[in-house]
Amino acid sequence: MSVTTLRTESGAPSGWEHEAAASVLSRDVPADEFRAAMASLAAPVTVVTCYDDTGSPRGLTASAVSSLSLDPPLLLVCLDRGSRTHDVLTGAGAFTVHLLGPEDQALAKKFAGPTGERFDGVPLAAGPASRHAPQLADSALRLTCARHDLIEAGDHTILVGRVAVADCQGRPAGGLVWHHRGFAHARPAEAR
Repeated sequence: MSVTTLRTESGAPSGWEHEAAASVLSRDVPADEFRAAMASLAAPVTVVTCYDDTGSPRGLTASAVSSLSLDPPLLLVCLDRGSRTHDVLTGAGAFTVHLLGPEDQALAKKFAGPTGERFDGVPLAAGPASRHAPQLADSALRLTCARHDLIEAGDHTILVGRVAVADCQGRPAGGLVWHHRGFAHARPAEAR
């Protein structure tokens, strides 16, 4: 038995099929189901830093980070509006994204912990970019950005940065990911 779908001139389903499709898309998936689905999506673990209006270093651990554009070089960081560091990061003119490696789990946990203790005992690097945002000395890759845009989306703010400095410290970077609600290590797939 074959099924024929009636379509309008635009190619869209017609009649009851269109109404059924529209009703599915008119509601949101429950938050717990969405959270469980997103746990399956491996995400890079980063620390994002800036200076507050008094010149003190501030930062947080973020896994919702992605490249956005090559020309101009843009990246994005999704910030929970409920975060204690949200207003400082969205108000800063510059910030640095530090890509973490498997050896940096303790650093990721530290920057996810109490706000006032995040920089305790963390060595900072000097250099031109450090005038604009704190540079974690042990980070293998630092991307220092000028704030380019802020976009409000749901319960988050998307912080868009224009990358001004990419400092890879001459060693491999990254590999620490957040997957299934825990740290994991990304490794290159073996050649076939």
